[in-house]
Amino acid sequence: MPLTLREYEAMARERLSAPVWDFLEGGSGTESMLSAGRRALDRITLRPRCLVDVSHRDPRTTLLGAPLAAPLGIAPMAYHELANPEGEVATARAAGEAGALFTVSMFASRSLEDIAAAASGPLWLQLYWLKSREQLATLARRAEAAGYRALVLTVDAPSVAHRPRDARNGFSIPPGIRAVNVDPAMMAASHGHTPGQSAIARHSKEQFDSSITWEDLAWLREQTSLPLVLKGILTAEDAELCVKYGTEGIIVSNHGGRQLDFARAAPDCLPEIVEAVSGRCSIILDGGIRHGADIAKSLCLGADAVFVGRPVLWGLAHSGSDGVAGILQRLTEEFDEVMALMGAPTPADFTSSGIFRSVISAP
Repeated sequence: MPLTLREYEAMARERLSAPVWDFLEGGSGTESMLSAGRRALDRITLRPRCLVDVSHRDPRTTLLGAPLAAPLGIAPMAYHELANPEGEVATARAAGEAGALFTVSMFASRSLEDIAAAASGPLWLQLYWLKSREQLATLARRAEAAGYRALVLTVDAPSVAHRPRDARNGFSIPPGIRAVNVDPAMMAASHGHTPGQSAIARHSKEQFDSSITWEDLAWLREQTSLPLVLKGILTAEDAELCVKYGTEGIIVSNHGGRQLDFARAAPDCLPEIVEAVSGRCSIILDGGIRHGADIAKSLCLGADAVFVGRPVLWGLAHSGSDGVAGILQRLTEEFDEVMALMGAPTPADFTSSGIFRSVISAP
């Protein structure tokens, strides 16, 4: 079994076709944002405290009432069957074993109900705002009926940004893999291969509603009693609006570097968002998490938890559910080690005094 996330990455790349790898790993525009979160986290160093009793450490926490084994969850990503035939069912099984939260994409390749049946841990459902409100309402109600604990609305993608790798490959979702929770007629464009064009971008132009505003959130709340989390918030101004409109959670995210090119990196945005929210809703950092120390840094910046994305697909491609469990276990064990060496026996002990942030600008 690999000992580092980078070893999983190398092995996953060997197992996946070049177009699929590019789809999973690629970014928008110049791809400047693929490494932005990582660079931001690397500019943060830790300030450990000594002679603290760390003989009994407890990494557990809760997020919107859901108990977690560590402040760690899985970010929403579509089409897990691209990495493994069991898809999201394998991911859900591993997340449950690890005590991690799993955010299921609306474009999952397994049904919401099958994923829930395989899960022993908390599930959230991610949504894009489609032009068909009937489809959105149906998904929200199905999620609540199946035991999902929250809805995550992605707000940084009124349309899909230009992703050169997908356009160059003429990428489309392969036959036999489908977003099974959405009306097939609405997904047809994502399967049509056209050289030099991304079927994913074409689909988003057809189906995503780019006219929505903050006032539209009231309609979504009427469809379900589930808490609402907004994903893709990067400014204090929007964080304040999240609180104003009753959002229970915020995910600070650059969308894996796949949306706005040259944006400010999510870890750099976190402090102003934490200050604006002032404890009135939960805050999650998504992007660039590659080591347990990144969890510690994020908590020191004010996050309640972190989400990890691509490494989960690396584990899935490597060895299915076992690979995902290996990724989550590695991050959790590294975090526990950092807790011991930082003199921080619980997640609450990671505060702003535990880090030093370099003022060197990102290249």
